[in-house]
Amino acid sequence: MTKHDLIRKQGWSLNQKIDHTLGAIEQFYNKYNGKVYVSFSGGKDSTVLLHITRMMFPNIPGVFADTGLEYPEIRKFVKETPNTIMVKPKRNFKYVIDKYGYPVISKKISMGVNRYRGTSSALQKELRLYGGINPTSGKKQHPTITKKWHYLIDAPFKISEKCCDFLKKEPLKTYEKSTGRKPIIATMAEESAFRVQEYLRNGCNAFDKKNPQSTPMMFWLEKDIWDYIKKFNIPYSSIYDMGYSRTGCMFCLFGIMKDKSPNRFQQMAKTHPKQYQYCLNKLDLKTPLNFIGVDY
Repeated sequence: MTKHDLIRKQGWSLNQKIDHTLGAIEQFYNKYNGKVYVSFSGGKDSTVLLHITRMMFPNIPGVFADTGLEYPEIRKFVKETPNTIMVKPKRNFKYVIDKYGYPVISKKISMGVNRYRGTSSALQKELRLYGGINPTSGKKQHPTITKKWHYLIDAPFKISEKCCDFLKKEPLKTYEKSTGRKPIIATMAEESAFRVQEYLRNGCNAFDKKNPQSTPMMFWLEKDIWDYIKKFNIPYSSIYDMGYSRTGCMFCLFGIMKDKSPNRFQQMAKTHPKQYQYCLNKLDLKTPLNFIGVDY
């Protein structure tokens, strides 16, 4: 798989993309004898994936990780979606940020800061900030904290990427272990450079990974999602009609610097004032927001 292949597929018609996605899902389904599920967040992408998957296999369950951080409109939509299972984490968001730290900027940056602070090795600290040749492995190591975010190492609060591990990945892994089912996930390459590299390595079906998964919509674009919703007139969460373009965890700070104005917290102040007050005061999100210079 090459970058050229990805770009070519991204330029396909909607019908071509649907056909290819159906083929990838069927291949994954057959590989695991139907022991699969759709990772269903209630957002538009996974809503489309669930609809496509159930064209062929109507009894496949959708599994929703109920983190407690979703918009009320998302939870309502999930509850109204047939054959959807809710799995809950053992810990809540407040526990995770108190013990491990806030999710700030991105998973990569938060992980870099967390690991920088967690090592006493001056060499490892230097490598995390500036990169270089790691004398242990002899290999070149890229910086895990880009220069723009070096100031975060001195933040007066904890920072980590652990929230996704505890609130989403852990309950889904527990479900997989108890049922033997493998996930079908609605990630798309256009979301990040990391997703592009993932697709180039694995294609739509990652059979060779330690934890196999299917990502049969990797070559889709956001425009395709809305075109599909209109074409098949499928229901979607009302949160999108309230001005939101992203519907992940309400209180997450990942990607906040890329938000258009009004950002997610400024929108939340108008549409969900109770949750807004809770996240700023009870969870003290105003501290990291002030530190990184984000208006809320």
